[in-house]
Amino acid sequence: MSANPLLPSLSVVIPVYNEQDWISRSVGALVASAEAAQWPVEILVVDDGSTDATAEKLTELRERHGITVLSQANGGRFEARRAGMSKASGDWIVLLDSRVIVDQHSLTFLRDQLVEHPERAVWNGHINVASEHNPYAGFMAGLVKVPWRRYCANPRLMSFGIEDFDVYPKGTTFFCARRELLEGSVVAFASLFDDIRFASDDTRMLRWIAERERIFLAPDLSATYHGRDSFKKFYSQSFFRGTTYVDSYLASPGVARNALFGALAVGVVGLGLAAKKPKTAAVAGVAGAVAAGAAVKRCGATNAEARAVTTLLPVFATGFGAGVVRGLYLALRTILRRR
Repeated sequence: MSANPLLPSLSVVIPVYNEQDWISRSVGALVASAEAAQWPVEILVVDDGSTDATAEKLTELRERHGITVLSQANGGRFEARRAGMSKASGDWIVLLDSRVIVDQHSLTFLRDQLVEHPERAVWNGHINVASEHNPYAGFMAGLVKVPWRRYCANPRLMSFGIEDFDVYPKGTTFFCARRELLEGSVVAFASLFDDIRFASDDTRMLRWIAERERIFLAPDLSATYHGRDSFKKFYSQSFFRGTTYVDSYLASPGVARNALFGALAVGVVGLGLAAKKPKTAAVAGVAGAVAAGAAVKRCGATNAEARAVTTLLPVFATGFGAGVVRGLYLALRTILRRR
């Protein structure tokens, strides 16, 4: 892919589903970052059964930037990524989501790191969330700053392994690793659910990788994520995340699984209190939301993110809790079927 033998070959795989308003921006920013780095990058976009104008946008992008476009019936993000990786030719692979805008300097930083420190085999992007005018995105950005406060309160070049996997930022929103590592994580992938569309495609892959290599973070490898921007989409995302959280952590002892059990206990107590003393439950809910907003602020959240957490926590808790119940049901159903 590159005429420079010292420059690693890089492929970028982007799964997309109904993102006609974002895919052109995402690919355009990626191309601009690659050009700034003077790094020839292979771009593969997998259309996961989109029903809007995404296909037309991809045709335009193929003609303009020479990207590779793959199409498949809707099978979920994991299957879309697997399809893209199977066609990728790079020794290194970046996984990128379609609502992510890569910063212009990021691929220059990544290029230099891969050349100067090839032993650093895994990189997790530093994700900034466009939250100032989007409280729904701000909520998610603020909430994760509590479990990930060790990094979020002081972003710097660092790495983590499986021993502290639960307390540092990770995800496949913007993620780079050696090809063989990503392929190994895909082969080893197993879900608690039969339907892989509900599976935790990123956490399970990353846990497998973290057992073998340290995952590096740095503010210089940055991108901006544009989250969902409506109440309906926010609730649906909360519900989905509750389901995937079960798949991520139910079978993995640690802080995150303890948090899952703790949240379930709080939910049960809250429902009981609401049935017997609804006014008391309402006051407790408001107090909890205010306390949560203050907590995320201390952990590095912006004022807008803290306000979003305070305002939207009850909605998120309802959707997430319902998603957890669905996840537990799906897991139990799969366990009984397999027995």
